[in-house]
Amino acid sequence: MNTATDSGQRSGAAIVMLDGWLRARLPNAALVWFGGQLEALMGQDGAAVLARALGQAPRRLGRDALQLNASELAQAGRLRPGLEPGDWRIDQAARIAFVLAAYGGQEANFAQRLDALADTAEINEAIALYRGFPLYPAAEAIEHRAREAVRSSMRPVYEAIAHRNPYPVEHFDEGAWNQMVVKSFFLDSPLWPVQGLERRANPALAQMLLDLAHERWAAGRTISPELWRCVAPHADGRGHAAMLRVLESGAEMERLAVVLSLRAAGGADATLLRDECRRQGLEARAAQLSWSDCCPHTTNE
Repeated sequence: MNTATDSGQRSGAAIVMLDGWLRARLPNAALVWFGGQLEALMGQDGAAVLARALGQAPRRLGRDALQLNASELAQAGRLRPGLEPGDWRIDQAARIAFVLAAYGGQEANFAQRLDALADTAEINEAIALYRGFPLYPAAEAIEHRAREAVRSSMRPVYEAIAHRNPYPVEHFDEGAWNQMVVKSFFLDSPLWPVQGLERRANPALAQMLLDLAHERWAAGRTISPELWRCVAPHADGRGHAAMLRVLESGAEMERLAVVLSLRAAGGADATLLRDECRRQGLEARAAQLSWSDCCPHTTNE
């Protein structure tokens, strides 16, 4: 099977899934409009048809949460491992279906069309476009656009790619991955919804984040506790000294975050740090925490 055919079949399966979710939720008039747009877009080359459908989706279909059930979430995971649509909205699912329906079998054309849409999208449309990346064909051809999203100064746009999305961990090279992680600290965006964080940890990222920690300490600013999660797996002497500083003088949540980081990192080269954690009785308290407890707030609406 060639790549274009394979992409077309996967896109078709995704449309069927999204269509099923929306049929279970939309009133008849909205459903008729949605079905009419899908039919018009199937194999349709007209960019204006797609742009109009994307623009009208919230007004025609509403912006309610999809509220997928356990069976539907499992269906998503089977179709596309790593897909997490649990917080998608009705209009977002419809917009993603429209983009998929307009795929005409030419990956280069699809990538160009997606570029044009993203260049002119308002924020809510952009969020829907980027949330759809795990389902789109031409994964390699659209990677540059995903990089643009994680460079965005708009936190909801950044999070549409970075959070609950398997695309970055699968397609970003180390440089793009590190840029995405570092950007989260400038946007005050949590890392716990990022897929594959431990798997993609690397020494260069650890050093970049240590630099950031020292800059913020020098400026008298606070540091997200999640930073140590990316430092601990590749910490050298400098990294251990920084974590020891947190254990000796940091706020409680920062110290607990170091414990969680060390536990996830494993290894025997942080004995001094682990001894300090035990001395302070931090391990028992950290055992009751998850990363979402350390940095709970997230917004991509």
